[in-house]
Amino acid sequence: MNNQNKRKIEENTEDSKQFGKLIFFIVLSVFVLIIFRFFYVGIFHRADGVNLRQKVEQLYAKRTEIKAKRGTIYDANDQVIAEDTTTYSVYVVLSKEARTFDGKPAYLKASEKDKAAKVLSENLGASYSKIKKILSPKDPDVYQVELGSAGKNISLETKKRIQAAHIPGIDFTPSEARLYPNGTFASHLIGLAENENGKLLGIMGIEKNHNSELAGQNGVKSEQTDIEGTKLPWTKAVARPVKNGDNVYTTLDGHLQNYLETLMTKAEEAYHPKNMDAVLMNAKTGEIIAATQRPTFNAQTRVGLNNSWTNTLTESAYEPGSCMKIFSMAAAINSGIYNPNATFMSGRYDIDGAYVYDWDRNGWGPITYRQAFIRSSNVGMAHLEQQMGAKRWLRYLKSFGFLKAVNGPGLGTEASGAIGYKYPIDQANTAYGQSIDVTVMQMMQGFSMLANNGEMVQPRLIKKIVNPNTGKTVYRSKRKVVGHPVTASTVKQVLGMMQDVITDPNGTGQAYKINGYNVGVKTGTAQIANPKGGGYLTGDMNYIFSVAGVAPLNDPKYVLYITMQQPQTFGNEGAATKALATVFNPMMKQALQDDSSNGSNQNNKVPNVKGLSIATAKQELEKTGANVIVCGNGVKINQQSVAAGQTIMKGSKVILVTNGAKTIPDMTGWSRNDVSNLANMLGIKVHFDGTGFVKSQSVSPNTVVTKNQQVNIALQ
Repeated sequence: MNNQNKRKIEENTEDSKQFGKLIFFIVLSVFVLIIFRFFYVGIFHRADGVNLRQKVEQLYAKRTEIKAKRGTIYDANDQVIAEDTTTYSVYVVLSKEARTFDGKPAYLKASEKDKAAKVLSENLGASYSKIKKILSPKDPDVYQVELGSAGKNISLETKKRIQAAHIPGIDFTPSEARLYPNGTFASHLIGLAENENGKLLGIMGIEKNHNSELAGQNGVKSEQTDIEGTKLPWTKAVARPVKNGDNVYTTLDGHLQNYLETLMTKAEEAYHPKNMDAVLMNAKTGEIIAATQRPTFNAQTRVGLNNSWTNTLTESAYEPGSCMKIFSMAAAINSGIYNPNATFMSGRYDIDGAYVYDWDRNGWGPITYRQAFIRSSNVGMAHLEQQMGAKRWLRYLKSFGFLKAVNGPGLGTEASGAIGYKYPIDQANTAYGQSIDVTVMQMMQGFSMLANNGEMVQPRLIKKIVNPNTGKTVYRSKRKVVGHPVTASTVKQVLGMMQDVITDPNGTGQAYKINGYNVGVKTGTAQIANPKGGGYLTGDMNYIFSVAGVAPLNDPKYVLYITMQQPQTFGNEGAATKALATVFNPMMKQALQDDSSNGSNQNNKVPNVKGLSIATAKQELEKTGANVIVCGNGVKINQQSVAAGQTIMKGSKVILVTNGAKTIPDMTGWSRNDVSNLANMLGIKVHFDGTGFVKSQSVSPNTVVTKNQQVNIALQ
């Protein structure tokens, strides 16, 4: 081998060694990196920025969210106004591919479409033809169809009636919802809660204003499990307990509230006003006992909601008219410028070239200022305002609580009102309720002075808020004095004049006389500002008619205030007075009767009357003030709806069932709960239609009923 070849072989060998070393170092480096990564992952439990421990925990973690129950809203007698429930939405599967686990058809067959349309239309209140059309879409590949608004938010009872038809393909989707069993019941004040993204959220009234208290907080339960779901023994469960929403107790009396709703509906149907408001308040305490407006809506069905979003009881400001004369007369008396025997010329009053007119422009000649109040003379009040002076009268207006929100518990958003006070004519106009905008609740607050010797108390809708998890009261409203604008002596004189408005031959409120009760009122008729500007609307119907009344006059407790704007079926003040009296008189009378029968509203223990004769049982129960209902033609009592030893409020219903054939009573005006209790006692079935209180029943009163017999109940 020559030297040249030898050198080539040596060079090749050396290159091979170098290459081998390089490969060795590369393999070694990779191995070191792998070992380092294993150590890193083992020590720090991270890879590519991911926390591996958390990832594993998540993989084997079982996390459960526990839904919080939204708080219940009650009336003053602990009856439910709003509570949680489950509603259902109907859908119909049309695709022939839909099958049950055992291979049976789970779709609506063409042969059963007529039957399905009939069943659905009868239970959903939608037309047969409309539903039949929905069940027969043009596209043959449609998998399923929904039934629009009629098929949404249906009750469990409706769902069961549809299911009873056993039609394949009809199915339901449950959702969390809010139940308003009374339907139309102070709807704007109580408000609404709706399901948004799987959670109920208040959108109006108390439901909105106290949403944070009512909503509660969902609970969470989290634990580590194996792939089969078994809890790993070395792990700890992590939990956040569920916090159910607080319960809100209102000041509303359910019985009186429902009665007011009925009276207002009748007035609305008879007179067709653009707007109507009514509030009954315990003026001694400020508690709102009943309140409603028209137009309104049914909180359960949402009927009417689109036309009545505004809460006119708190959010709308208006010129009150002559009911304001209660305040102008009180201010005049209290300031010392009022002389009941002094006279003025009625009919017209010239103030710097502008005129104040009485409702009877001819006037009544010279009359006293006391007669000015009784006859509702604008001229008389204008004279009194001019004598007081603009500054003093404005101070009184503010001391009566006008021009600022009431801010009472539960009232929510309120208007503040406004005033036109630049010129003497404007200042005079405010004395009879023009050129000043007020709210219903401002008026109620001012009227409260009539029951408290000149002391004003704040109106309130909420009595207390209770934490259901602990049973503790977390908030309790109290009687709140917000001013003392006039003296007791002043109030006494004003009350005397309010009585004369009814009893005096010249009084404007004679229609409000209630036999057997001492009542005082002030009537009002207010012009309505032209929304286009340029003064006030003209025409016989373009007014706001009103009445404010207090009773009993010897010791006032109740204030009832009603307004009616632009009725369409009459056009004079006399007719308006009669229209308002159809609500005022029965409502005030009912409140006074309830107050008299309830006495101190003390609770009484129910005796055991089982085995007693009917007469003896009734005698014993009536000692407690119970409203006794006897069902059956037997001679002795077998059942009583309220167990012995329980306490009841006077006037509470106690149902007795005798040992003879069972009979059904007249249930008109009963609550749904009362009917259900009776059904359980008699062993009958009831089918409810509608919401609210009993309007009619399919079986006549005193008719014998048999076990499992169905009775249809219409609610309103």
